[in-house]
Amino acid sequence: MSTVGDFVKGVVSDVLNDMLKKASGKRARRRKRAISPTERLRRIERLLKPAKRQTSRKRTMRARSKTRRRAT
Repeated sequence: MSTVGDFVKGVVSDVLNDMLKKASGKRARRRKRAISPTERLRRIERLLKPAKRQTSRKRTMRARSKTRRRAT
């Protein structure tokens, strides 16, 4: 009976030790990537001049109509 108890005790202690190792192990931290000059410029431009709002479909279709194209 003691051999089974010793075996179980050994298994439990091994599992607990593995769990403690994993819990206290240091994780690799991700470094922040430095922004390239072109990316920095793009971000500044985006802040200064936001994207144009989409025009309505009705207006776009009128602008592209055949009669308009013939006129020019």
